Amino acid sequence: MEQFYTIQGEGYNTGRAAYFVRLGGCDVGCVWCDVKESWDADAHPRVSIPDIVATTTAHAGRNVVITGGEPLMHNLGHLTAALHAAGCQNWIETSGAYPLSGEWDWICVSPKKFKAPLPEVLAAAHELKIIVFNKSDFAWAEQHAALVSPSCRLYLQPEWSKVSQMMPLIVDYVKENPKWQVSLQTHKFLDIP
Repeated sequence: MEQFYTIQGEGYNTGRAAYFVRLGGCDVGCVWCDVKESWDADAHPRVSIPDIVATTTAHAGRNVVITGGEPLMHNLGHLTAALHAAGCQNWIETSGAYPLSGEWDWICVSPKKFKAPLPEVLAAAHELKIIVFNKSDFAWAEQHAALVSPSCRLYLQPEWSKVSQMMPLIVDYVKENPKWQVSLQTHKFLDIP
C-alpha cells in the first residue's frame, strides 16, 4: 500500500528510525482503524521484492516495520529473507490472526476483538500491545498477557480518539500492575509522518 522512512512512534522501539512497508489487505476490520484504506489488497499496486529492498536500503536506517492492513495475510518468507540478506532488521506489527511466516527480529502482536490471535503467534511475540478503547480492555489485556512468554514486553496504549479518557485509567492500572508499560502514539503527538 505504501512505504515510508520515519521514526517508530509506539511500543518498544519508539524513537528509532524505521522504514515502514505497509501491505494491503485486512479482514480484521477494527472500527477505530486509522488506515482503513489498507483493507482492500486489490486497491494497491503490486511491488516486487527487489524494488521493496532497493527503496528500503536507500535510507540510512536498517530497521524495517512490516505492517498493514494485516501483513500475515501474505506469506512473508521471501520478503523477509531478502531484507535480512540486505542487512535489515525485520519487525512486524500484526493482530496475530494468521499463521506466522517470515524471519523476524521483533514481533509486536496487537490483538483485536474482531478476530482472535493464534496461540502460536502470541507465544512468539516479543511485544504485546493492547489498544485501550474502553474499561473492559484491561481484563481483555490480562487474558492475552497470560498467553505470551514471560519475556514478552507488555504495553497498554490508549486508542487515539480516547486518549484523554483512557490515559488516566491506564496510568492508574500500570501503577497497580507494573508488569505493564504505557505506550503512546508519539508520532501523532509530535506530528511525525
